[in-house]
Amino acid sequence: MRTGLIAQKAGMTRIFDLEDGKQIPVTVLKIENCQVTAVRTEEKDGYTALQLGVGTAKVKRVSKAQRGHFAKAKVEPKKKLAEFRVAPENTVEIGAELGANHFVVGQFVDVQSTSKGKGFQGAMKRHNFGGMRATHGVSVSHRAHGSTGQCQDPGKVFKGKKMAGHMGDATVTVQNLKVAAIDEEDNLILVRGAVPGGKNAWILISDAVKKPAPEGVPLPAGLRTQPAPAEEQNTEETQVDETEIPAEETPVADQAVEADAPAAAEPAKEEAPAETKQDEKKD
Repeated sequence: MRTGLIAQKAGMTRIFDLEDGKQIPVTVLKIENCQVTAVRTEEKDGYTALQLGVGTAKVKRVSKAQRGHFAKAKVEPKKKLAEFRVAPENTVEIGAELGANHFVVGQFVDVQSTSKGKGFQGAMKRHNFGGMRATHGVSVSHRAHGSTGQCQDPGKVFKGKKMAGHMGDATVTVQNLKVAAIDEEDNLILVRGAVPGGKNAWILISDAVKKPAPEGVPLPAGLRTQPAPAEEQNTEETQVDETEIPAEETPVADQAVEADAPAAAEPAKEEAPAETKQDEKKD
């Protein structure tokens, strides 16, 4: 059992299968700065899990308790936190960053998010009812849901009866979606099919529980490799350039500067007697 990832829904697009040329509708899930913020252990917490955080939140919008939590983990304040149950051998150290390479192409995953809110809706839209007859015997109640209860016994409407009410805005899990493509450079996961939630919604994506894990998945997790900082690269280049410069050029440059200095000073000495001669003539 591996950890999952927290992604952000960027929208939908399509890709083409290179074999038969068919188009595949995919949902683009973006992973931004996904790091481990805490580790739950059996000895301390009674279960084994990883707490992940994504995004970068402003410090002024984070509570004082959360600031201390992030400071203890030595990570930036996060916009979204979530926990994933893992096996004890698949735990990751705090501060490690996970990327899109955590999954492989062709793998089945489960996604979970909060569905779009639809407001107050009728029974036909909310529960896919057929409604009443649209012709004889029915007047002004064609989209009604019908009877809702019984007679005097039990004299009430049972809980859970499918009726009109608030629709959407609930936690929805869609299972067995296939990973169509992965972009490690931009940290994107392209999942075939529809994912619950609107644009910019937070998505919890994990290995499918009803499908076996494919071969080649990284264990304990797919860690993202960071490129070398630009400052270190520049220092290495300058060191190489300095070694290539011959040592004889520096004294030659010094000699040129020293040779030019007296040449610049000589005209000044010649001009001085000329001025004195002019002053003598005036006198």
